Amino acid sequence: MSTSSEELLKSFDLLPEMEKREVASEIIRRTFSVSHDLPLDEDQMKALYVDFADEDRELAEEGIEDYNKRLALEDSQ
Repeated sequence: MSTSSEELLKSFDLLPEMEKREVASEIIRRTFSVSHDLPLDEDQMKALYVDFADEDRELAEEGIEDYNKRLALEDSQ
């Protein structure tokens, strides 16, 4: 792997989770917009959608839990 590729991957790893998703979504969007001749596997796309939806839900729940912990901490001070 070239040095610039390694640097790109390292910088990607430093991004917050939400920005990683945005970058990945943009890569996928550009890949499919250029390659119109690629067949889409709808079952695979549905599975990916469910995976992302589950992960989004988990992240949201974690965010709410963190928010509630911070509120409780503020209330106790």
